[in-house]
Amino acid sequence: MSTSARRTPASINFFDTADIYGGEDGAGGAGRTEQIIGRWFATGGGRRDRTVLATKVYGPMGDGPNDRGLSALHIRRAVEASLKRLQTDYVDLYQMHHIDRETPWDEIWEAFSVLHRQGKVLYFGSSNFAGWHIAQAQEAARNRHFLGLVSEQSIYNLMSRWAELEVLPAVRHYGLGVIPWSPLHGGVLSGVLRKQQEGTATRSGTGLWAAALKERRASVEEYEKLCADLGEDPAHERWPNWTAR
Repeated sequence: MSTSARRTPASINFFDTADIYGGEDGAGGAGRTEQIIGRWFATGGGRRDRTVLATKVYGPMGDGPNDRGLSALHIRRAVEASLKRLQTDYVDLYQMHHIDRETPWDEIWEAFSVLHRQGKVLYFGSSNFAGWHIAQAQEAARNRHFLGLVSEQSIYNLMSRWAELEVLPAVRHYGLGVIPWSPLHGGVLSGVLRKQQEGTATRSGTGLWAAALKERRASVEEYEKLCADLGEDPAHERWPNWTAR
């Protein structure tokens, strides 16, 4: 799952969202981001056919016990709701947003296999899994003769590299793809100190972004100095040509 180009917005072909996105403000907006994408698909022009679409399931979408997690009932309800909001009949990549320690893997994979047979989901992935969670998922899928996971989405950037300890070795072993999230650590690695001096910083001085900058300010200063010495923009990432083996 990738973009055909990294700099030109018009050439982006991979959208990654989640059913819960849009509701973080507490105003009952869960599903809002999927709706935006769905309205864009509805404008036609072959947009859906040219797009690799990923969404996620797990987060609370209501107050009931089956309105969250990875129970078979919630998975069934969640995918139908996501498809309706996205205005499509299938998802390319359906990801478990977090591990669910209360639902057996056999129940999860049975629910996912039904969606696969129905053509509603082509591939399945995980997000925020530990290495041993990936191993559990893959071995359970193997016992059912099911494809299992094809990707793991983890926070991974210069300030958060814990994925290198167990997650990346696990995905390499099982041949999964990696989708890094927050590659600029919420904007802290985007040249924020220079932008603050120039008065062009768009982030506020509060929240997790500000806390991360306060904690690692010396490292960020060194990073921006290094980028300036190399003539590189801090936000221009050069990911290694890493291939799962």
